[in-house]
Amino acid sequence: MSTDRSPIRILSVDDHPLLREGVAALLATRSDMTLVGEASNGREAIEQFRIHRPDITLMDLQMPEMNGLDSMIAICGEFPGARIIVLTTYAGDVQVLRALKAGARAYLLKGLLRKELIETIRLVHAGEKRILPEVATELAEHATDDALSAREIEVLRLVSGGNANKEIAARLSITEETVKGHVKNILAKLGAKDRTHAVTIGLKRGIIDL
Repeated sequence: MSTDRSPIRILSVDDHPLLREGVAALLATRSDMTLVGEASNGREAIEQFRIHRPDITLMDLQMPEMNGLDSMIAICGEFPGARIIVLTTYAGDVQVLRALKAGARAYLLKGLLRKELIETIRLVHAGEKRILPEVATELAEHATDDALSAREIEVLRLVSGGNANKEIAARLSITEETVKGHVKNILAKLGAKDRTHAVTIGLKRGIIDL
């Protein structure tokens, strides 16, 4: 790598200081990269992006105040050329698809940071996209699945909170029969045995989060 090129400027966004420290330590070992800013939630990320206009943004998904997904949508809406790499513990296919639709150029699992981060930054900076094989497998596995509707996701979220059909009906101002119909559809679409299994699948695939 030629030394006369200016280094790749990176913004690191994560609500865990330890992870940000790990990223900073990793980047410090590279002469072609420099950390220009850090943020601990989606709102700060937007502010920091406006100030620094980084070449690459490393974005966590689950954060307080504003999550990574909403932050990415806002950043890419304002700066269509933004190059964002999602760093997350979730390989769930729905989560991945949402991130890619929001503008992510790469999707990286936090457990693989040390091994994959530097190469991924270089690839994305060069204009490429990157999804690791394990994430791609998860995507392919569910590519033909019948997606849950917005209402079904709402019902599943309420089921995950331990609400019975009657409570869900009251919360959503619909009949108990309608709730039962939604639950039946959810189980069928997710291939779940029961409500608890449906919630487990929903969390694993990133359809809902706790």
